[in-house]
Amino acid sequence: MTKDLYQESLNALALGKTVDYPSTYDPSVLEAVPRSLNRNPLGIGDTVPFKGEDLWNAYEFSWLNHKGKPMVALLECKVPATTPNIIESKSFKLYLNSFNQSRFHSSEEVHQKLIKDLSLVAGGDVSVTMQDLSASNLPVVELPGECIDDLDIEVTHYQPDASLLKVDSEQTVEKTLVSHLLKSNCLITNQPDWGSLYISYQGPLIDEAALLEYIISFREHNEFHEQCVERIFCDLMAQCRPQKLTVLARYTRRGGLDINPIRSTETESMANLRLIRQ
Repeated sequence: MTKDLYQESLNALALGKTVDYPSTYDPSVLEAVPRSLNRNPLGIGDTVPFKGEDLWNAYEFSWLNHKGKPMVALLECKVPATTPNIIESKSFKLYLNSFNQSRFHSSEEVHQKLIKDLSLVAGGDVSVTMQDLSASNLPVVELPGECIDDLDIEVTHYQPDASLLKVDSEQTVEKTLVSHLLKSNCLITNQPDWGSLYISYQGPLIDEAALLEYIISFREHNEFHEQCVERIFCDLMAQCRPQKLTVLARYTRRGGLDINPIRSTETESMANLRLIRQ
């Protein structure tokens, strides 16, 4: 895709623009962002080099029952990484809020509409779980692994630079590393996106100081959450050559939504581990 077509696709989104919130159920507000916009520059073709999904948690979801009484639920939505489109986050918020003053005969009717509408915009099967607020399956936990944030490093790069990555040894190891210093900016609004990064790999020992410098280098980078995770996955695969790799980012919420993309050579999903900043 040419640069002009890329920018044209972004300019068509409601993100960054003043829009009216729909007062009743309206799936037409959902907007898709083709994954190819970011994957083509990364050299990713039709066959992606990873498995994974984009896991969304929605904490502000409500509708009216058939008598007009408000109902509430927590939503967990999983969008496979194999779908052709990202669900743009502002349009997702507008869509969920459109349920607020609409009456439905049952929660199952709401559930089926969510699955149908989200799957249509993503271009593939999206799974949706509606949970009662009494559900206890989202406890606040810590990401498993060794946190590298206390390493004493000097940082001079604030745009992603894959050449920062290097291996310490050709010895094969299995390690899980965690950093809470991931920060990038929205591609359109420039608002900061804060996240915690989980990297589990088997392969040559990765230089952890260099890895931390690389993670921090995203600090002034403008890209969507899903795109950042795919860039990190591809850079690690190219520069460090692991036999196995999983990259997960857990981002802080905005507008009642948090997104947690995972890309892996081995697995398509992980437990929904809610962190302290979420």
